[in-house]
Amino acid sequence: MLAESKEIFNKAVSLPPFERIEIIENLFFSLDSEKDRNRIDKLWANEAEDRIDAFENGEIKSISSSDVFDKINSLRK
Repeated sequence: MLAESKEIFNKAVSLPPFERIEIIENLFFSLDSEKDRNRIDKLWANEAEDRIDAFENGEIKSISSSDVFDKINSLRK
């Protein structure tokens, strides 16, 4: 890692988690062109609509957030 990169990294890891996530997102999205980002956003929007339709048509069931978090917590043990 270059000295400048190390310096930036050391400053970044001292930030609160929310600010680090914001930096990660900004760096990640800087790798894509706006055209790619728009295409990906459209794909995710279509996926969300498909999932909503499937739920409304009874093709998939909902899961309560407490069940989801219980499952996550059980996998961490």
